[in-house]
Amino acid sequence: MKHSGLRKPFVLSALCAAMLLPGLSAWAVTDQQILDDVKTTDEIVTNGMGLQGQRYSPLDTLNTDNVKDLRPVWAMSFGGEKQRGQQAQPLIKDGVMYVTASYSRVYAVDARTGRELWQYDARLPDDIRPCCDVINRGVALYGDLVIFGTLDAKLVALNKDTGKVVWRKNVADHKAGYSITAAPLVINGKLITGVSGGEFGVVGKIEAYDPKNGELLWTRPTVEGHMGYVYKDGKAVEHGITGGEAGKTWPGDLWKTGGAAPWLGGYYDPETNQLLFGTGNPAPWNSHLRPGDNLYSSSRLALNPDDGTIKWHFQTTPHDGWDYDGVNELISFNYQEGGKTIKAAATADRNGFFYVLDRTNGKFIRGFPFVDKITWAKGLDKDGRPLYDDANRPGAPGGATKGNSVFVAPAFLGAKNWMPMAYSQDTGLFYVPSNEWGMDIWNEDIAYKKGAAYLGSGFTIKPLNEDYIGVLRAIDPKTGKEVWRQKNFAPLWGGVMTTKGNLVFTGNPEGFLQAFNAKTGEKVWEFQTGSGVLGSPVTWEMDGEQYLSVLSGWGGAVPLWGGEVAKRVKNFNQGGMLWTFKLPKDLVAKQ
Repeated sequence: MKHSGLRKPFVLSALCAAMLLPGLSAWAVTDQQILDDVKTTDEIVTNGMGLQGQRYSPLDTLNTDNVKDLRPVWAMSFGGEKQRGQQAQPLIKDGVMYVTASYSRVYAVDARTGRELWQYDARLPDDIRPCCDVINRGVALYGDLVIFGTLDAKLVALNKDTGKVVWRKNVADHKAGYSITAAPLVINGKLITGVSGGEFGVVGKIEAYDPKNGELLWTRPTVEGHMGYVYKDGKAVEHGITGGEAGKTWPGDLWKTGGAAPWLGGYYDPETNQLLFGTGNPAPWNSHLRPGDNLYSSSRLALNPDDGTIKWHFQTTPHDGWDYDGVNELISFNYQEGGKTIKAAATADRNGFFYVLDRTNGKFIRGFPFVDKITWAKGLDKDGRPLYDDANRPGAPGGATKGNSVFVAPAFLGAKNWMPMAYSQDTGLFYVPSNEWGMDIWNEDIAYKKGAAYLGSGFTIKPLNEDYIGVLRAIDPKTGKEVWRQKNFAPLWGGVMTTKGNLVFTGNPEGFLQAFNAKTGEKVWEFQTGSGVLGSPVTWEMDGEQYLSVLSGWGGAVPLWGGEVAKRVKNFNQGGMLWTFKLPKDLVAKQ
């Protein structure tokens, strides 16, 4: 299906194909299955391989001893000319894989054979405004629906058997710069989504919808001063101003176009019943126009999933002047200290610092650099607030001229960007895809105009080292120690997964899907996919064998914004492939 409606012959073939798949008639994803996803091995029904986003699999059939025998079993092309920036994580239910591709497309694929069952293409308008490529990061599954967000800021629910639209909901005005790129999530019968668009002066928001019909249940803006609402019987009921006071940490009316878009989506912690979201940069980038902390930009938020109330916040970069954002995933984990269980959450921020928070209240536990060079701040105080190096904030523009340029590390694309890290319950380590780069940055005058870029800054990105930019790091969150590292010539831009088999999987722009020993960092396997690997790998069990899947297809923000860095990736081919591997039974028996 190449459009938002199905051709009749294709409907029949898709239905027939669905009927042939075992157990499909009983297919339904429940709230309990979503909660249990972290423990199940025969399906993956959440983004993050579990609601807390640890991206850890308890499977150990595939391990460091036999990973050399991991082999491809099928590959499927997304086809057409839309081969660009494939960043999704596949979901698998009852032998069917559901995955999104660039330009707001969704595919259902027979997980055993790679045969396409149906395809949905959103009818995108010509004037979409994605800041950082035409990517999509995945679907949510609920009941008999496959739900995803589009580049023109819509939520679309599809029938899981046919790909036919069940409902479609406009979340925001794409002409103002809004879009949706993240995978939504379903919590306790509520469909939760964020929005993109911080580079256009939007007002970020997190919202809950009824996944059965798309009815809006609550909305929570993420810029201080905007009113949240809960909807009852179709009517909006005021539910408190975000921050309690309009513009308290913003000058004048800039809070009305303040950005703070939660564009990466979020996760959920069942132990505390909290949604954990990050928010993006304040708008405009030029910080001299907006003195103050500019809440709740560049922050982590804990929300009540029932009504969207903000329970606590932690701002990683107050008064952000470098586009460091704060959307990077906040992953829940527990550890033992002093005979007590600490309910923590960790995030590796674009600003170069790794933070460990108490997820029950958002209090700062510890923070430390996780990259080699940070110049915008001298460190963190006892509460986790940055100690700015004022000489490394770009200067205020004067008249028609730009302000003083400064060289700052990390670059605005971040010490770590969107690509999710993983946490191993066995090693207690986080596996962090990071980058070593800096930037020349300066400020310029800017005025808000609906739908136009709202930056007020210029920049050029530069590598910090001749022989590498990307670094995959194993980090101990209890000590701040880097246990091992693996360098990569090009920037790392893909997700990470770890398994009980002592393995860490990730990909690189050079096209390799790679596996590393989780304890030592030794590279134990790799496979060339033909294009850069930006997707997040997953593994599951089917027919008694362990499978692994990942998307391949170069694109994303690096070649669009990369400055001198783009020279390192200019010859990389775009692509759009879904690769699936397995460890055959007969080889397992020989181990």
